[in-house]
Amino acid sequence: MSPLLVGETRLPLPLLRRGKVRDVYEVDDARLLLVASDRVSAFDVVMRELVPHKGAVLTQMTAWWLRRFESDVGHHMLSCDVSEIVRAVPAIAMHRDELSGRAMLCRRTEVFPVECVVRGYLSGSAWKEYAAAGTLAGDRLPNGLRESDRLDPPLFSPATKAVTGHDENITLAQMVLLVGAEPAITLERLARLIYERGREIAGARGIMIADTKFEFGRAADGQILLIDECLTPDSSRFWPVDRYEAGHGQPSFDKQPLRDWLDAERRAGRWKGNAPPPTLPDEVIAATSARYLEAFERLTGSPLDLTLLP
Repeated sequence: MSPLLVGETRLPLPLLRRGKVRDVYEVDDARLLLVASDRVSAFDVVMRELVPHKGAVLTQMTAWWLRRFESDVGHHMLSCDVSEIVRAVPAIAMHRDELSGRAMLCRRTEVFPVECVVRGYLSGSAWKEYAAAGTLAGDRLPNGLRESDRLDPPLFSPATKAVTGHDENITLAQMVLLVGAEPAITLERLARLIYERGREIAGARGIMIADTKFEFGRAADGQILLIDECLTPDSSRFWPVDRYEAGHGQPSFDKQPLRDWLDAERRAGRWKGNAPPPTLPDEVIAATSARYLEAFERLTGSPLDLTLLP
């Protein structure tokens, strides 16, 4: 049995897996139910406190994006409306309030064992490797790049899917060995298409998508589908357009208040950087929640409807 996690769900369905944020249930051979909790992790440690509304932001933002891409990119979402989901899966009717806003009924797929990362700016693990060796996944990049520099064209940078710890950047050749040549070409094409369109849409709303990662799966009919979350603050690096300045790290619309506070605790010697995590102050939880809600409103043009949430 998976370890007990704060904010986990207990539904009358077979539990397929419980991640740092999502609980995934089997509905039947063709469908899964994804439930995004308000759990939050940082530095690969799940905190003991919940961040209000985070799960709903991730679910509803993903749904917002999927609807904008679905004419060109197949996806796994069947519904994120709790009334529709309960009608389709009556066994969870007693949990309707708990699931409202944060559940997504999805087509089941055979998941490709790679993260399809697209990097429009040099940041995160890519910057760390480049600063040390001038490479990304061992491939040489141009000299003289600075942290947060724009990459033209964006880099397609696949990674392994780590069960625990960090994903590992790999080359396209290594990806081909994992998934095959033809699927690798398709996954790169779809990932680039989604990123480029997403970057354009978000940029017009004051958000830079510095980098992001996508997951794909193959449905029973052979179609390759976009799965899991899409262009959220958890799967992407969102930067405010009006504060961008290359040459250093950027402020972001995600759990930056949490990371900053944990970094301070670590530097002060009050936390060693592993489990168990320190107790989060109320103001850090509130600031982190506010970041997610602001990202949702900026992107979609409307605030998250909190009346739909438990």
